[in-house]
Amino acid sequence: MGAGHDAAAAELARRMAAAGADVAKVDVLDLLPLRLGRALRGWYMAAMRHTPWLYGLVYDTFMCSARAPDAQPLVTLARGRLRRLVSGGGHTHVVSTFHLAAQMAGDLRIRGELTAHSTVLITDFAAHRMWLHPGNDDYLCPDRRTAATVAAATGRPAHAHAPLVSPRFGRRPGDPQRARAGIGLADRRPMVLVTAGSWGVGRVEETARVIDGRYVPVILCGHNHGLRARLAAARIGVALGWRTDLPDLMAAAHALVDNAAGLTCREAFAAGLPVITHRPIPGHGRDGTRHMAEAGIAIAAHTPADLLDALDAVAEPARRRRLTAAAARLFDQAPAEALIARCPDAGR
Repeated sequence: MGAGHDAAAAELARRMAAAGADVAKVDVLDLLPLRLGRALRGWYMAAMRHTPWLYGLVYDTFMCSARAPDAQPLVTLARGRLRRLVSGGGHTHVVSTFHLAAQMAGDLRIRGELTAHSTVLITDFAAHRMWLHPGNDDYLCPDRRTAATVAAATGRPAHAHAPLVSPRFGRRPGDPQRARAGIGLADRRPMVLVTAGSWGVGRVEETARVIDGRYVPVILCGHNHGLRARLAAARIGVALGWRTDLPDLMAAAHALVDNAAGLTCREAFAAGLPVITHRPIPGHGRDGTRHMAEAGIAIAAHTPADLLDALDAVAEPARRRRLTAAAARLFDQAPAEALIARCPDAGR
């Protein structure tokens, strides 16, 4: 539903196509009839922006509880379209980068209605139950700890893979001067990126106010024009909309402050930028940021004082190197496309 799932699918498709595979990319929500997919996405975005506690309740009830209702009604509505789509294209491999897709593919596979090999590529550091279905053939996970948990829960092979981020991050350094000039930033204080995801969610205004002082908060508001307008009116840092120059912005930044443990964190890992988490959004944000902190690839700042302490700490070269080196080791894992290519009949 968010940009992270789409971006993972797009980058994997790009890599597989470059290797000679015949790739089709489909939004699983479009497979639901009566525009139900659009309605689900709209509800989710509204809940995340206005009543995040409600999403947290849904997450804990439907995605984490052992007694949670399953997704079978939605799966039943869409599985016929998915089956026809795959069989009609002659594809021999299905990769799910969204948990509802994982449920659909696993259901078809276990019924014998899907002959294609089914891989689930989990985009969350903390894999909730909706990602897991015993009908899928294997799982690709963001790190070894998640892979071990998934393998134990499903009884299926699970492998850690390197983060799926664009080669623009990490291939060559960005241009800090161009980044600061591009956003009109003349202030010489260290610049801290504050991310709110593609939808601009979370308590980022409070976070920016804490940072504003010894640092300059540069808030990535995504497509949330209202958030950007409020920050600009309050003269809090520099509020930006959707950006395509993140490699340059990350090269100019002192640190990234994140609340969702999503794609932007992985891009920061690739760019060698320290990641600090603060005021995580409910559900997957809460669980993912905790997982990153426990893995030693990000610093969890629970209070405003913790946040300022963490920002000061990553100014120390040794602490900064330890943190970014731990995150960089994620890229020593096998590429997702290489793991998929090992599977039988993975050419389409």
